[in-house]
Amino acid sequence: MESGSGVNQCPSCGGRLEVRELGCPQCEITIRGRFDRCEFCALPAEQLQFLRLFVSRRGNLRELERELGLSYPTVRARLDDVLQALGYPVSPVSAADRQERRRQALDDLSEGKITPEEAVRALRD
Repeated sequence: MESGSGVNQCPSCGGRLEVRELGCPQCEITIRGRFDRCEFCALPAEQLQFLRLFVSRRGNLRELERELGLSYPTVRARLDDVLQALGYPVSPVSAADRQERRRQALDDLSEGKITPEEAVRALRD
């Protein structure tokens, strides 16, 4: 199972699934028990890809902005989304920052840099 693309909820009751078995594809040994999941495993594939890119660029948001073709506020909002998904607190955004993010989201949408869904998410935030 690839990170970020696995099943995280029980299809029967909706509870959080836990890892109970590990197996070696080479020698076929199986180890059973209760294993901790990495905190990144529950991230959606899109957020996991963003996180990989963020780390590979050593956290340089301006570099991400150029590479993704997005505005700085949009890149920052995506990082905030990842932080929230991981359970980390995100500092409140000032009214001026919020207004700039909204304006930038609409500009990005009109220029085709983001999808309508991403624009809606940015406007909600």
